[in-house]
Amino acid sequence: MCVTGFGPTDVRVLVVNAGSSSLKVRLLDAADTVLGSHDLPAQDGRFDQRALAGLLAELPPVDAVGHRIVHGGDLFVHGVAIDAKVEEALRGLTDLAPLHQAAGLGALDVVRRLLPHVPAVACFDTAFHAALPPAAATYAVPQQWRERFKVKRYGFHGLSHAYAAGRAAEILGQKASNLRLVVCHLGAGASLAAVQAGVSVDTTMGFTPLDGLVMATRSGAIDPGLVLWMQQHAGLTAAEVSFALEHRSGLFALAGTGDMRQVLQAAAAAEPAASLAVAVYIHRLRAEVAAMAAAMGGCEALVFTGGVGEHAAAIREQAAAGLDFLGVRVDASRNAAAVGCDADVSAAGARVASLVVVAREDLQIAREVRAVLGGRAGPSGP
Repeated sequence: MCVTGFGPTDVRVLVVNAGSSSLKVRLLDAADTVLGSHDLPAQDGRFDQRALAGLLAELPPVDAVGHRIVHGGDLFVHGVAIDAKVEEALRGLTDLAPLHQAAGLGALDVVRRLLPHVPAVACFDTAFHAALPPAAATYAVPQQWRERFKVKRYGFHGLSHAYAAGRAAEILGQKASNLRLVVCHLGAGASLAAVQAGVSVDTTMGFTPLDGLVMATRSGAIDPGLVLWMQQHAGLTAAEVSFALEHRSGLFALAGTGDMRQVLQAAAAAEPAASLAVAVYIHRLRAEVAAMAAAMGGCEALVFTGGVGEHAAAIREQAAAGLDFLGVRVDASRNAAAVGCDADVSAAGARVASLVVVAREDLQIAREVRAVLGGRAGPSGP
């Protein structure tokens, strides 16, 4: 059963979501209706600037711009209006997420030239996890690493986790303050968050977006000794190991493709490599869901979002099949019917609700922009 409804907001916001392989542009009006939606291909964060200029020229006037920035470090724990000082600080954080940070800052440069008089706000993927308790955020590594290099668990996908948690509370008709949620952002990149009373208290990604779940081309969590062994005994350089773990691991390494749709099709045809890939993916997913629930002493709902979370009913079903001990059970027909919409797919009598939430980082960014600017953003002018 699909669930609809969302509340009103204030100003028109151009949302710019820059990734390594695409640039997503959305214009939301005062009621969060999408007035314009465009996706431009990108290569290592670089995109066709002329194409973006053409798209922006066709859109209605813009009151404010919201940029998705992957890493805020310890400096930025909520959205912030962008000025020269903020931009300098953002560039100083590039080493923490080189590819993703460069993409966001590149888009910021281009949009600022095209809309020079429109106020802009940086919204951070790490900010939602900034309040992680020390027990969850701290690595048991030398003190010098933690103090000098700011080594800790930062967490990512925070914009998606924040939106999904809020939307889940609406679907359940509950106050966020009363809920413990395990939010599963499952896409090419994937992470879980334990969200208690609207606050992230644990998450699976760590110092970098490489940690945690098995992903499309990323390994997820592995023994750090494996990295050292490959360097010391296989003669691989740090760059070679990094490339392999980021771009040649995950589903791609196990099944020959990072596309979950293709993996599931091959697994349904009993292809051994694909079947193993799904089994590994589900094993890690179940284990991490249980870990997130344990961090909160239980949960009231399991929330699926992201491309895989929204569209791969088989992944939701298989994950839930191993989580009955938590009280998770999905209804097969509801689960199969939940495609491209917010839905409650819980089985009757399940102690823990199972929900599907369409990922809307654009809405979360627009809200944060309005909160930062206080609804006083000016028009874009000619």
